[in-house]
Amino acid sequence: MENQNVDRDVKASIKKNWRLFKQSKIGITGLIIVIFFGFLAILQPLLFLTNIWDEATYHPVVGYDAEKISRTVVECPDQYPTKEYPTREDCPRVDEVNIRYLKAFGIEAEVGDSYESNVQPAPPSSRHLLGTDSLGRDIFSQIMEGSQVAFLLGLISAIIGVGISTLLGTAAAFYGGKLDTYLMRQSDLVLMLPTLPFLFIISAFAELKVWHLAIVLGTLGGLGGTVITIKSQALQVKVKPFVDSARITGGSKRRIMFSHILPNVAPLALLYMVFSVTGAIASESVLSFLGLLNIDMSWGIMIYLSQTEGFIFTGLKYWWLIIPAGLAVTLLAGGFYLVGRGLDDVFNPRLRRR
Repeated sequence: MENQNVDRDVKASIKKNWRLFKQSKIGITGLIIVIFFGFLAILQPLLFLTNIWDEATYHPVVGYDAEKISRTVVECPDQYPTKEYPTREDCPRVDEVNIRYLKAFGIEAEVGDSYESNVQPAPPSSRHLLGTDSLGRDIFSQIMEGSQVAFLLGLISAIIGVGISTLLGTAAAFYGGKLDTYLMRQSDLVLMLPTLPFLFIISAFAELKVWHLAIVLGTLGGLGGTVITIKSQALQVKVKPFVDSARITGGSKRRIMFSHILPNVAPLALLYMVFSVTGAIASESVLSFLGLLNIDMSWGIMIYLSQTEGFIFTGLKYWWLIIPAGLAVTLLAGGFYLVGRGLDDVFNPRLRRR
């Protein structure tokens, strides 16, 4: 009977919190963005499993599919300007190919012939919705792959970080004394540590992969300022009447901490977990852009390749190589942040609309 009452209370609490969350427009907006990218992360494997997509063509790393274009063979003049070509940069045009270029590769051709060549990177088309990169790889498939990496890294690092900070913060509040002093000084030291420069140093001595980055970010986040916040919340719960009642009735310290205090700081821990995902996604993008993360494909890698190959300096000429990845990082990180703001409205009565 008691278990049934507990289950009923939990369900009622979930319904109440969901009703409050739905009133937050920014929270719902963020949730829609997160669900959209979650759908993209799941969609790619399904497309491969159902053979709708051929891995040889659409694989984000080893796929290849260059579009063909027919170009007219011309011979560029030695001196400019001419009637057809005002400057050296005007020859050959987009639909032309210089015969000297073909002869350099031993290709026989005559001026005026039609020569079929590959277009790389290719602009968006019905076959490739976001075009292809300089290696003939599908950009849309890379965006999907980046979604998987972002969710994997963000959620793992957030779970590790919040798990550590919740246990340490609750223990510091409940037991106090030397343990509290030690944990607070530890948090102060971690807060003083600049995260990105620290990651740069680690990458110089060790090969950073997604799993390694998730563990490092989760550990740093779990030992940092979140411990202090969780401790403050746990101290408020510790003096509640139901905790005193549990202590008077003979409840052990372990039971009181895990059965009464931890469940009441869990909403705040969930809030910080959502916010920490945003930081993890941004950190991965920065490290990948700088070439410090050993990973096959991610949004940061896509921007990094555009920069190293010079496309990022061509304005919007090759926009599909730059904008989709940059927009994906911004939207998903922002989406998780907005969800966190919505949850803050739910769990923080002072911010809740009356």
